[in-house]
Amino acid sequence: MAPDPNRSGTSAAKDDAVAKKKVENEDLSDEDLALKQQLELYVERVQDPDQGLQKVALESMRQEIRTSTSSMTSVPKPLKFLRPHYGTLKAYYETMGESDLKKYLADILSVLALTMSAEGERESLKYRLLGSEGDIGSWGHEYVRNLAGEIAQEYAKRQSEEAPIDDLMELVQQIVAFHMKHNAEPEAVDLLMEVEDLDMLIEHVDKTNFKRTCLYLTSSARYLPGPDDMLVLDIAYTIYKKFGEYPNALQIALFMDNLQYVRQVFTSCNDVLRKKQFCYMLARHGITFELDEEMVADDEDREMLQEIINNSKLTEGYLTLARDIEVTEPKSPEDIYKAHLLDGRASAGASVDSARQNLAATFVNAFVNAGFGQDKLMTVSSDSSSSGSSGNWLFKNKEHGKTSATASLGMILLWDVDSGLAQIDKYFHSNDNHVIAGALLGVGIVNCGIKNDCDPAMALLGDYTDKEDTSIRIGAIMGLGIAYAGSQNEQLREKLTAILNDTKAPLDVSAFTAISLGLIFVGSCNEEVAQAIIFSLMDRSESELGEPLTRFLPLGLGLLYLGKQDSVEATAEVSKTFNEKIRKYCDMTLLSCAYAGTGNVLKVQNLLGHCSQHLDKGETHQGPAVLGIAMVAMAEELGLEMAIRSLEHLLQYGEQNIRRAVPLALGLLCISNPKVNVMDTLSRLSHDTDSEVAMAAVISLGLIGAGTNNARIAGMLRNLSSYYYKDTSLLFCVRIAQGLVHLGKGLLTLNPYHSDRFLISPTALAGLITMLHACLDMKAIVLGKYHYVLYFLVLAMQPRMLLTVDENLKPLSVPVRVGQAVDVVGQAGRPKTITGFQTHSTPVLLAAGDRAELATEKYIPVSPILEGFVILKENPDYREE
Repeated sequence: MAPDPNRSGTSAAKDDAVAKKKVENEDLSDEDLALKQQLELYVERVQDPDQGLQKVALESMRQEIRTSTSSMTSVPKPLKFLRPHYGTLKAYYETMGESDLKKYLADILSVLALTMSAEGERESLKYRLLGSEGDIGSWGHEYVRNLAGEIAQEYAKRQSEEAPIDDLMELVQQIVAFHMKHNAEPEAVDLLMEVEDLDMLIEHVDKTNFKRTCLYLTSSARYLPGPDDMLVLDIAYTIYKKFGEYPNALQIALFMDNLQYVRQVFTSCNDVLRKKQFCYMLARHGITFELDEEMVADDEDREMLQEIINNSKLTEGYLTLARDIEVTEPKSPEDIYKAHLLDGRASAGASVDSARQNLAATFVNAFVNAGFGQDKLMTVSSDSSSSGSSGNWLFKNKEHGKTSATASLGMILLWDVDSGLAQIDKYFHSNDNHVIAGALLGVGIVNCGIKNDCDPAMALLGDYTDKEDTSIRIGAIMGLGIAYAGSQNEQLREKLTAILNDTKAPLDVSAFTAISLGLIFVGSCNEEVAQAIIFSLMDRSESELGEPLTRFLPLGLGLLYLGKQDSVEATAEVSKTFNEKIRKYCDMTLLSCAYAGTGNVLKVQNLLGHCSQHLDKGETHQGPAVLGIAMVAMAEELGLEMAIRSLEHLLQYGEQNIRRAVPLALGLLCISNPKVNVMDTLSRLSHDTDSEVAMAAVISLGLIGAGTNNARIAGMLRNLSSYYYKDTSLLFCVRIAQGLVHLGKGLLTLNPYHSDRFLISPTALAGLITMLHACLDMKAIVLGKYHYVLYFLVLAMQPRMLLTVDENLKPLSVPVRVGQAVDVVGQAGRPKTITGFQTHSTPVLLAAGDRAELATEKYIPVSPILEGFVILKENPDYREE
């Protein structure tokens, strides 16, 4: 079926071409052959001088291309057969005069360019802009996607040349509308990020796709460089607010640490029930927040909501959980050690009543019974004789051991302010300064995370900060730091900066004052506090700068800038003028605190660079650099895995002072989340020849298993306790770790992340960092007389529960499915968010990486994320089966 010879004169050249075609055509089916010739005919007709013929030919060609349905894996047939004619059509296009037909042809060329144009030519876009203003979606998804890619490149080029971009933006508008209609929200967002115009998104989202759009926005924010990440979150916040998804908007406001936005959420929502849920979210995040009339008009409501924010309901909820899981029975340290499971050798040595072992038992007892209000050592019931064994246990500890023993009472009565203060009160009348110091610290611990209108901690501890005895002063100062963490209390600022400015104050008092100020003003970038700490650092003599406790001064300074990124720069400049003994240490601490929880890759590289240098023995700044890697990289899963691998390398090549910090960094990365590979690494290091490395590894085993009751770690620690039965220091660390693994009998977690790993609680992170920095010098601090720094962990302790309550905040038991969380960002349809679930009735425990969803539709949760306290309201449409 050769072309009709009557239509154009034949010649020798034509015959050759026909012969060639015959060879090509052999392997095509009849249909394809017909199509191919049809298209060739159109190509010739397009070049016909008669406009009518041209129009018909273009119409038909367009029709063919549009209707060609073929699998996405191969090039559609019409495009394939038109490939050889692309050049011809392009050349002819250039010769045409301006007309509608020329635009028509441009449209077709634009589609042909999809498969034909050379890489980087962007011809598809070029002809699109020259073509008619038709609907681009009708040419199919692949075409729109290709255009979006070319627009991104073209935009970057025009920006660098400062050329106008209006025509591009019109096209972007069309493409975004197309993507949003066709469930391709991530592609729309990506395109708008490329052309730096995310605001356009707000007008295109509707109630069917806003959730998926915002999910993609919030999860991509983690991987964007600043300030872009904040812009993206801003847009997500606006969209959530526009559609009345206030709980999500509140989360983003907290993530950005923007209290203005938090206020807006309260003012724009009118439903008291939802406001109660907001208050639970704020309480869990641990920020101090005062409601005013604008946010909640009704006085009674406001008082009730403020009470939730102040966390006064926490102890009730926690004890409800304990009763439900049936673990209210107090446990003694022996129940945790399980010495009977070991061979005879180790248990024989344990009968000796040494002060060090009793101190360990004190901590184990405090960690295991934390928040339960009763134990077998300190709170023995009064009928067994009023001065009974609680006094006895106290005096089984030596001097500074009594401080920790008395303070452990605060831990056992954690969050229960009223009965806590009543039981600690009697120790204030002791004539032993260490006991008074412990009582002061205990008061601080009881009030941890609980705000109270009558400020009991301030009233009780305020007068003791200026006493003669240093241990009493430290107890009061540390107690205030723990009780008022994150509150930015001005009265305390004046009180504590005065101590820092006092040149006669002993070093340890100044060190703890700096930490307490850092905790109270965590992440506030407060200038006055920063200056007070800087002056205190400058006043220290050469010999004092070498002391182990001096490390707390730069740390207190770092906590002021926790997670605040660039705001630290001015202070970092000042720190370069310090004595060279502490200059680098200060630098690393500030850098790692400022970028903690941001996942900033460049900062991780910078810190790794500092760790790769081989220095003399005296250098201490690499310890905080290693911890810094963990602090920065803990923000998201990918960075976390990569950091674990980098730390493996540091173990192999690093100097001793780096190796000592690596286990602690691993402990922070997997806190309360016992990953098997990290567990094995730490288990290997716990037998290291360098005892400091071994101690750090043992403590970290406790941290990664904190509150999980993990049987494998518990077994490892039992074996270690028999392995190190002669080495008191290491045995002490093993005991502490055993206490941590059974933290709160397995009901608590130390993980600073909450709300599906989206938010990080600043006070919790600050408590962990302080404790880890203290562990960088185990022998002097934790094994010396400052073992009570372990109580800084109380800042990070939270019940790992899901407690569902009804509209009157009374516990309500409903069936929920608990399983491993699945990442569903950008997936099509409605994918399952959890896998491998089990159904339980609330209250339930959530392990690391778990997510819960309601098993029936009888109730509707007020918060989209089921963690902590969740209010349920009845579903009006629900019908019993």
